[in-house]
Amino acid sequence: MLKKKSSFKQFFTVLLCAVLSAAILASCSIDLSSLFEEPKTQYEGKLAMHVLDVGQGDSIFIELPNGETMLIDAAENYYGEGIIEYIQNAGHKQIDYLIATHPHTDHIGSMAYIVRNFDVKSVYMPKVAANTKTYENLLQAIKKKNLTIKNGKAGVNILKTDSLSADIIAPVKIDNGNMNNCSIVLKLTFGNRAFLLTGDAETGEMDTITADMHADVLKVGHHGSSTSTSKRILSQIKPQIAVISCGRYNDYGHPHKEVLNSLKKANCTVYRTDKNNTVVVSSDGIKLNVETDKESIVRDGH
Repeated sequence: MLKKKSSFKQFFTVLLCAVLSAAILASCSIDLSSLFEEPKTQYEGKLAMHVLDVGQGDSIFIELPNGETMLIDAAENYYGEGIIEYIQNAGHKQIDYLIATHPHTDHIGSMAYIVRNFDVKSVYMPKVAANTKTYENLLQAIKKKNLTIKNGKAGVNILKTDSLSADIIAPVKIDNGNMNNCSIVLKLTFGNRAFLLTGDAETGEMDTITADMHADVLKVGHHGSSTSTSKRILSQIKPQIAVISCGRYNDYGHPHKEVLNSLKKANCTVYRTDKNNTVVVSSDGIKLNVETDKESIVRDGH
């Protein structure tokens, strides 16, 4: 009898302790998430322009020093999965600003896929339409996500803080006869450094810009075509670094020798996705850093 009473007493004590422990834990309401720090991105606190290797097209992923992100264009329609994977591998779960410079398929081909399959907060496009299935698919994807399109035109400020700004400086007017000349031209400024991204803007559009175009880093217009990046425009931009997005052995001969010669005479260091794969130019607002031979988005022989 004594052994039975002792066993019962031990069982009751253990049970009571378990109940009390559970009650104490419940009352504490410990938030374990506060104990774990979110992983930092490689370019945290910097502005980083990733000119993705997407063949004969454009797609540029921007990491902003305030933690936000931009995606400018999305190449042809078979790059969507690779672009999303690249952004995720960089440590990001959303695109705060999605910019379609103009409706040509080598710039918006995968954009509908990205809108459907990724978290997009805002969309900027020039007020020009294209009679293509690619363009219609993009509009449908934007509508289905309950997003609205903000007019990408000269004078629009996307964001501004004490040290960071993103300003659309073109198109000043819409050229219905040439979609390239409706391209959104974006100037990013961080500290003492500026980046100019020109889409496919040709000389005709660049000549209409009245805003200050001076920039340390230039994403060369229209894949290095001789229709863009004139000597006169270069003399206004005065870039130190130029990046050209173009496909290997492309049918257009991009980049053209005239442009390469002009960049050389302007003492500008040139990087090309057809030779360097993805190119990343980053800045802390003072220094500039360039990384090449990063991950290629080109797949399946494209």
